[in-house]
Amino acid sequence: QVQLVESGGGLVQAGGSLRLSCAASGRTRNDYNMGWFRQAPGKDREFVAAITWSGGTLRYAGSVKGRFTISRDNAKNTVYLQMNSLKPEDTAVYYCAAVMDVLPTIPGQYAYWGQGTQVTVSS
Repeated sequence: QVQLVESGGGLVQAGGSLRLSCAASGRTRNDYNMGWFRQAPGKDREFVAAITWSGGTLRYAGSVKGRFTISRDNAKNTVYLQMNSLKPEDTAVYYCAAVMDVLPTIPGQYAYWGQGTQVTVSS
């Protein structure tokens, strides 16, 4: 089992920045690929970004490309999501997730999930 805990959410004005962290514990290994997803009230959970265990392959949703950056520090078992130029439409609960071998954009293909952290962007 892998446990994931997100942190770093909060309230920020439009145009501001936040950095989310996702700390992994339990049976962690560096070969887990990691993803960030978000879910706004009344909407489906949507893909935001993903990174392979080596950090060599990154994927981003079109809506965040150029504004968000995913990264990881395997020595700390932590994945980050740097969010810049935030917009009110980025308001959601943000989740990190882990999976082995593949780098999907579909939530159902991830094996482990954190509890989420709220990000609210005011206009």
